[in-house]
Amino acid sequence: MEIFQQIEWSDFFRNIFQYNAAAPLIFTRFFFWGFFAVVLVGYSLVYNNRNRSLRAGYLFAVSLFFYYKSSGFFFFILLFSTLTDFFIGKWIYSSQKEVVRKILVTLSVVINLSLLAYFKYAYFFTESLNALLGTDMHVVNYLAIWMNEATGTHFNVNQILLPVGISFFTFQTISYSVDVFRGETKPVNNLIDFGFYVSFFPQLVAGPIVRASGFVKQIYEDYHITKQEFGWAIYIILKGLVKKIFIGDYIAVNFVDRVFAEPLSHSGFENLMALFGYSLQVYVDFSGYTDIAIGVALLMGFRLPQNFNSPYKAKNVGEFWKRWHMSLSSWLKDYLYIPIGGNRSGSVFSYISLGIILAIVVLLAGKLILIPIFAGAVLMFALLSYIFPGVKRSINTNINLMLTMLLGGLWHGASWQFIIWGGLNGVGLVVYKFWRKISPWEMKTNWLATFWKIALTFCFITATRIFFRSESMQVVNGMMHQIANNMDWHIIPEVVVAYKGVFLMMLFGFFTHWVSQKWKDRLKDAFVAAPFWAKVVISAIVVIIVYQSVSADMQPFIYFQF
Repeated sequence: MEIFQQIEWSDFFRNIFQYNAAAPLIFTRFFFWGFFAVVLVGYSLVYNNRNRSLRAGYLFAVSLFFYYKSSGFFFFILLFSTLTDFFIGKWIYSSQKEVVRKILVTLSVVINLSLLAYFKYAYFFTESLNALLGTDMHVVNYLAIWMNEATGTHFNVNQILLPVGISFFTFQTISYSVDVFRGETKPVNNLIDFGFYVSFFPQLVAGPIVRASGFVKQIYEDYHITKQEFGWAIYIILKGLVKKIFIGDYIAVNFVDRVFAEPLSHSGFENLMALFGYSLQVYVDFSGYTDIAIGVALLMGFRLPQNFNSPYKAKNVGEFWKRWHMSLSSWLKDYLYIPIGGNRSGSVFSYISLGIILAIVVLLAGKLILIPIFAGAVLMFALLSYIFPGVKRSINTNINLMLTMLLGGLWHGASWQFIIWGGLNGVGLVVYKFWRKISPWEMKTNWLATFWKIALTFCFITATRIFFRSESMQVVNGMMHQIANNMDWHIIPEVVVAYKGVFLMMLFGFFTHWVSQKWKDRLKDAFVAAPFWAKVVISAIVVIIVYQSVSADMQPFIYFQF
């Protein structure tokens, strides 16, 4: 009996403290809420301590544990990035020579982007160069080699896995170094505080991307949260769970994933509905994560920036990107679009970025003949700019806009699908810039004009999602073929009946998104104003309903793959 109990307890503690790749720590698992409850118990002992670094150190430690449970030993990558940018930030601030400061900030950017490129794009570059040059190079996981030599582990040295959230925390540390260089923020006092800023677990693996200028000052402030903020935090957490599990996971498991897996086995109507379903799914999945992140952070006294603002209410593509993944959109604007010239002119950085994009296109296509073609096109644009100085600015600013969207697409992954997705959104932004100058409906605000603008923008964004979601161009071609040629109108009633639960859930999701903000605010205010016992009852009912809707294992958040 004692041996049985020892084995049982050892398994229990192993499940708690060891990383399990099959069951990573995510917001939707009950384990996370147990983890968060334990974190709050410990936090209650340090949150009002005068030594702010004690509070930051505690949250830094639990954040590292959270990341370990989410991504295994990749937390060493997080530690490396933290150490590197902490000391570079200090050196930038203390240096009196401008050239040294520029070298240091460049070093920070290069280290972070190299780290991101190694883990995210190693397979792409290796496979592309092999196809282009006829070589037989192989990917080598140097981190696994070092870990095996140092600790005696047996990690696979011929496989590189993507650390969860690396795209988010590398962008976060880059913004810190750049902001220190620009004088927009001072370096963090000590390594513990900086480690907490980089690794704060609610937003670590999928954002929102937090700027040092908006977060670091909160480390040194007293803990404070009003009764209204507490109610709002609980409300937004519940809203996030409803979005992710009740709506997103349900339509994904029961319809969207099936159609994208075998588009040719489904009618054109099913493919089209799956595309609209995915447009809803990716929104409720990602915004649901950030809702929970913002609520969890607020319960500990930290305010994270808004990341979504009803994006499918946007009346044009430009407005959409101001409402969607707002922390990334603003990051790309402040650290990419404006530095390369913005809407003013081109720069050396513009042409370097253009060269990178064209080189990646050559690698994707595997055609060296594209090099002289691209070179000729660049020379033609340069000649036009020289002959017609009036169009030079227009060409440069539109190139800057396209580069920003293309690099935003590449941030998600190196493939034709993401290149095309980013390019289409760039084209949408450029076309709208010219269209709004001549559109007879641009200034109209009546309900019909508003409906038309929102519908057109939503349909365009949804159409681009086919490239974002599809795992290969074969899937893209299959879906487009079915939608264009095999709508099978006569079976639509049968499809609607067969998937009535899915379509009702989609209607519910879109209705809650498009309903007036006034009504949403009334619901939120009613929950916030409700007595504590009512909040408990409502929360229990929502949690029971949400988790009863689970029809398969917990689905990972979509943006974990980026």
